[in-house]
Amino acid sequence: MILLPENERKLIVDVLTKYGVSKEDAEITADVFVDADLKGFTSHGIGRFPQYIIGLECGNINTNPNIRIVKETPATATIDGDFGLGQVVGKKAMELAIEKARNVGLGSVATRNSNHFGIAGYYSEIAMKKGMIGITITNTEPAMAPFGGKNKILGTNPIAIAFKGKKYTFSLDMATASIARGKIVEMARLGKDIPDGCAVDKDGNLTTNPHKALEGSILPFGGPKGYGLALAVEVLASIGGAEMGTKIKGTANPKDKCTKGDLFIAINPDAFWDKDEFMEKIDELIDEIKNSEPAKGFNKVLIPGDIERMNMEKRKDGFEIDEILYKRLKEICEKNGLNINDYVKVE
Repeated sequence: MILLPENERKLIVDVLTKYGVSKEDAEITADVFVDADLKGFTSHGIGRFPQYIIGLECGNINTNPNIRIVKETPATATIDGDFGLGQVVGKKAMELAIEKARNVGLGSVATRNSNHFGIAGYYSEIAMKKGMIGITITNTEPAMAPFGGKNKILGTNPIAIAFKGKKYTFSLDMATASIARGKIVEMARLGKDIPDGCAVDKDGNLTTNPHKALEGSILPFGGPKGYGLALAVEVLASIGGAEMGTKIKGTANPKDKCTKGDLFIAINPDAFWDKDEFMEKIDELIDEIKNSEPAKGFNKVLIPGDIERMNMEKRKDGFEIDEILYKRLKEICEKNGLNINDYVKVE
């Protein structure tokens, strides 16, 4: 079963508008989903869409939110998303951060009362495409144990950073956990094991069983280093009044009201130095990296974003979805008077 990117976009827009989401907001949301799938972040692509439908049907996603600024300075703002779609809230927040960065050199916008927003890198790249440095961080429902512990207290807490030179673009998008929770959910759906050393079961024993990992806790990447970064992200993402730790709900279980926070930062290089010279130095550094000799077992040296760009080229003509996901999407379509075969090619 093959799903073309343009059909994924149409499917998401058609379904969301059936639930009362405006076409503009549905298109923004669909764009983030498609971006995730094209880049290979399948745990945050169309496979995640059924959870959004649960959130809509429970009333935990507001289809007509009053997204508003509740506190503001020339360089900062806090946005209350009124529980709208996280993609819509996130895009507005980063665009406001960019506007502030143009005016005062740096813009930082926090959000609260939003929802799951897809991949963090989508938003940092909005700033990067405007010639700025973009940073996105978010906390999530508890899924990860602190270093040395077994109880899930922290989220997987992604961080994304994007910038560009004149020739190259850098786009880092990573969870601070050893594996994203969404990836474990995907592995559980596909009946596959997760990599060793990524999670413990509820008794604190290492496990490769995705179901036991979801009952237990994910481990931070890099031991104490990943834990320290995750804890920092947990706090920074909540700076606008969102919850922290075990009080965060709604990112994994759409039947709960979402209480997580996000922070969107745009940095204008022109405010610090000559932008052209800065971009040239970026290119010089990346040239040095890419021209370096690869280690044994590697064909070439890459930078963050290269793998995603290669995936986008491979997946632009469509990608496979599994039978379980197909059935879930079929049920969603039928419930809303749509035909799944108008979107998915069954081979």
